[in-house]
Amino acid sequence: MGAKDQTNTGLHGSVLSGLGVQITSGALPAGHVLRIEQLEERFGVSRSVIREAIRVLEAMGLVASRRRVGVTVAPRSRWNLFDPRIIGWRLEGGDREGQLRSLGDLRRGVEPVAAALAARNATPGQCGELTGAVMSMAVHGRAGDLAAYLRADTLFHRTLLEASGNEMLAALGDVVAEVLAGRTRHHLMPARPEPEAIRRHAEVAQAVQAGDAEAAERVMREIVDEATRAMLTVPPPAG
Repeated sequence: MGAKDQTNTGLHGSVLSGLGVQITSGALPAGHVLRIEQLEERFGVSRSVIREAIRVLEAMGLVASRRRVGVTVAPRSRWNLFDPRIIGWRLEGGDREGQLRSLGDLRRGVEPVAAALAARNATPGQCGELTGAVMSMAVHGRAGDLAAYLRADTLFHRTLLEASGNEMLAALGDVVAEVLAGRTRHHLMPARPEPEAIRRHAEVAQAVQAGDAEAAERVMREIVDEATRAMLTVPPPAG
């Protein structure tokens, strides 16, 4: 990729993120008309960069193009709410608490079920990955390395969803990964992860390996409930 292509990619990402945050936060409400010329001036980029960002937003359901009307912001009912980028933008906006509650409800309905299925369907390799992820979480949690802890935590949850043997549950891996990343990115994690949380992950891994669906489901529900409570009780940043 040439230097010009890299520059355009960076500009496109900046415009996409800027508009995405404004739309999902409600700063640009449903029905608002986006004028290409105004966006060119506002972001200081070419028309082709603006049009590419608009195309992506349209694919995500955030905007709609209509003849003789132009590009308008779409109502939330049309958004692809499972798109990790939309989740990330909503976590950056003023509706963070509502988004966290929605995500908590989603995880509560999905991950305990996935854990129970994993206890029946996980391969030996997947059991090993779950155990290895927990060991990494323990090491990095003790060291206070939140970036490495996040990678291990994400691997655990992705593996669990895949181990369910249900491709539709596995497809939610990116959604759960964005929730976990958002928790770290928005300082909703303690400086050092709680040993109790790591212990519960270990219990899920052990229950899956033992084929104990009831225990895997119960402890996974405890993990999701505690994570959601913890995120909702962190005060918003000042300023």
